[in-house]
Amino acid sequence: MLYRDRTEAGRYLAAKLKRYAGRDDVTVLALPRGGVPVGYEIAQALGAPLDVFLVRKLGVPGHEEFAMGAIASGGVRVLNADVVRGLGISSKAIDAVAEKEQVELDRRELAYRDGRPPPDVHERIIILVDDGLATGSTMRAAILALKQRQPGRIVVAVPVGAPDTCTEFQKEADEVVCAEQPDPFYAVGAWYRDFSQTSDEEVRELLHRSALAEPGGVNR
Repeated sequence: MLYRDRTEAGRYLAAKLKRYAGRDDVTVLALPRGGVPVGYEIAQALGAPLDVFLVRKLGVPGHEEFAMGAIASGGVRVLNADVVRGLGISSKAIDAVAEKEQVELDRRELAYRDGRPPPDVHERIIILVDDGLATGSTMRAAILALKQRQPGRIVVAVPVGAPDTCTEFQKEADEVVCAEQPDPFYAVGAWYRDFSQTSDEEVRELLHRSALAEPGGVNR
């Protein structure tokens, strides 16, 4: 399966999630930026609200690609105790990394939400969306952070993912919907004809359009 773009991927994925359509306890949370066009199509198809779940990985100092935790919307900080303890990472070092990532998270909160608070996820069915899963580090961080806010159910949904990664996530989320699992996988972008970067402006526009589509949304 080769998707034309994230919009087509979102529509294809939405068909795999139609059992959640019309429910009043479902929220679609997309990981910015690439997950938002996918999430928008799912939210429209299901008649569910759309928001972003902002998460920033906390990389190990000197090995930033290796996650020692994450910060997320709502002031959530999650640490991988095994990594922190095993590598002897000090609280001061953790705070320094978190402070740096908080700057970017705050920038995105301001850019995308215009002062709106993060959505209430308590006991709701959360469909957590991205444009694909490779190693899954960002999605894993999002799940860990989201669990701190006690949703009723977490459904990870992506148009395409590495088979091994999709299997691993079945232990971390309540449900995993990887619409396509090509093997060999290569990379997420290999399965899109157009995988150009999603802009902040596009994220804002899609969130605005989704809000207008909600009941009473014209007054938001």
